[in-house]
Amino acid sequence: MLLRNVGLEDVDAYIRMRCDPAMMKDLGGPLPREGMDEKVQRDVRQAAEDIAWIKMIVPEAAAPAAVAGTVTLWSHEADGHHMSEIGWMVLPAFQGQGYGKRAVRTLLEMAKEDGRWGLIHAFPATGNLPSNGICRTLGFTFVEEQSLEFAGRVLQTNHWTIDPLTHSPI
Repeated sequence: MLLRNVGLEDVDAYIRMRCDPAMMKDLGGPLPREGMDEKVQRDVRQAAEDIAWIKMIVPEAAAPAAVAGTVTLWSHEADGHHMSEIGWMVLPAFQGQGYGKRAVRTLLEMAKEDGRWGLIHAFPATGNLPSNGICRTLGFTFVEEQSLEFAGRVLQTNHWTIDPLTHSPI
């Protein structure tokens, strides 16, 4: 497995992840197809400018166009505070094979080496057992259950944190 920056050729993968009802069931339902091209263009630009790490999970290094999902680390303002957040999605054909956990672990190791992200937050849906399991097994600390807005929808999430500088993911 390897992680590579998102590219303009990844529109189809974004559609398969973000516009699919099963993939988006814990995120309030599928997003519309319209806007996915622009979303990929924004993500490619942010990755190129190194303001966000938007990585495609590639199961086989020999086939970098085939992706299993994404893992992303970005910063934003939340309630007047600077926050670094990590999120991931794994396509159904690749779920249950460890790709999500390996991708999150790899990105956290990269964040430790980089040193700029500080405390990293994750907000998997309360009902997303695999993603909450990734947080638990990689050593995130559970903070609280909370409501969070995503794409104009209010979700029930578990708030987890990890400091990659002081806690190496297991």
